[in-house]
Amino acid sequence: MIQQPSILLTDDDLGFRETLRAMLEPRGYRTFEAGDGLEALDIVTRESIHLVLLDYHMPKLTGIETMRRVKQVRELLPCILVSAEMDEQMRREAEAAQVYSVLTKPVSLSQVTSTVDDALRATYGW
Repeated sequence: MIQQPSILLTDDDLGFRETLRAMLEPRGYRTFEAGDGLEALDIVTRESIHLVLLDYHMPKLTGIETMRRVKQVRELLPCILVSAEMDEQMRREAEAAQVYSVLTKPVSLSQVTSTVDDALRATYGW
């Protein structure tokens, strides 16, 4: 039996996390929430997380810094970066940190769900 996929939603904007949760939970995903990168790292080390969806601009650690640290703990964990402002330098940094995909805010339901589904299928064969 396949485990219910768990997604860590990391963003300092509570409203955006709640919107993502409302998009994903009805589709069978279990969600965890973190308000910053340090909280995300704690959750990744404690819980069985299958994918991390994170904002670029956050306090304490940026999304890129968080992704780099997550990959030190769980190298193959797919990460999707979301940002309202994404320039080419940020995209290069994300690629160097082994991002699965980059989404630009505002995101649509279909963008989020198809990217999450693709990442889980590519990583775990689900």
